[in-house]
Amino acid sequence: MRRQLDAARRDPLSGLPGRPDLTAYTDRLLNTRRRADLHLMLLDANGFKAVNDTYGHAAGDAVIRTMGRRLARWTSGRQAFAARLGGDEFAVAAVLPSSSDLADIAALRDQLHQPLHHDGLTLQIDVSIGIARAADLPGETTDRILRAADAAMYKVKTGDQAFPYLATRADAYTDTVNGRRAGRPGTHLPSA
Repeated sequence: MRRQLDAARRDPLSGLPGRPDLTAYTDRLLNTRRRADLHLMLLDANGFKAVNDTYGHAAGDAVIRTMGRRLARWTSGRQAFAARLGGDEFAVAAVLPSSSDLADIAALRDQLHQPLHHDGLTLQIDVSIGIARAADLPGETTDRILRAADAAMYKVKTGDQAFPYLATRADAYTDTVNGRRAGRPGTHLPSA
């Protein structure tokens, strides 16, 4: 029964759990002494729409599956948790020592940038990663830290900041439109 419940909560394409499980995991860590080493990362596949439009949705699905496998491999053996938030967006909560945190995250980025093969094609994945360290945001909730990671990811993706960019308190309080960071798809639509 437990395996069936776990499988039901996982995204069928990436094999990863979703936002509610990521939030629960992060909430637990924020209430421990591990908070000082907690990093929340938001990852977004650059050019994902172009892969779907050029090679079809099966190729896009292959990208999502590959990212899911690579994130699961990176998190195994670490105190870390990966989730698919939707579309081509993923998040990772990881306890990383400050002595190697940025090197560990750069290694993750390198793994995600490796090409993948699908149906005779070689597809290159480029990923933008925003990093929010709980230690830099004392007293903030999971939602605020995730908002900071999202703002950091957007700054890296648009070239406003170079990777690795660590989110600031200002990033955690980035203005939102309809609950979403300005610039995200759908923010131009009226709220329901």
